[in-house]
Amino acid sequence: MTTRELDALDKQILYTLQSEARHTSSSDIASEHDVSASTVRNRIQQLEADGVIRGYHADVDYETTGYQLFTLIVCTAPIPEREELAAAAANVPGVVEVQEVVTGRGNVLVHGIGVDGDDLSRIGEELDELGLQVSDEDLIRNTHKRPYSAFDADET
Repeated sequence: MTTRELDALDKQILYTLQSEARHTSSSDIASEHDVSASTVRNRIQQLEADGVIRGYHADVDYETTGYQLFTLIVCTAPIPEREELAAAAANVPGVVEVQEVVTGRGNVLVHGIGVDGDDLSRIGEELDELGLQVSDEDLIRNTHKRPYSAFDADET
């Protein structure tokens, strides 16, 4: 993986998109930094092409949609199989995110949703059938996110 050098404008674009991509235009960013909207659009396209920006995702409130249970399932996979098992776990119905962690134990974190305990039990059983060892399950009450502050020109 190559590292992409970011200048102040790139960082501000990233901060702004992390803050509120849906309601921010290239013109909004451009006017704050005394550059043209086409410059901002070109920078965004280059950040996407370089793999810095990997996508734009909806932040879904699952509880509002009827899936009131949001769980973190901590699993352990054999290191040589971690990537393959994590990818397979992402295909389990009810799983919305899987993270690979660089540790021996608890090296696959699975985020799942369900309407009741049966849904969460099924997810755990399917992860077990894949070969992941489930070591902990935690119900998540809230998640708080914010953009990376080092990208905010006002804070640096």
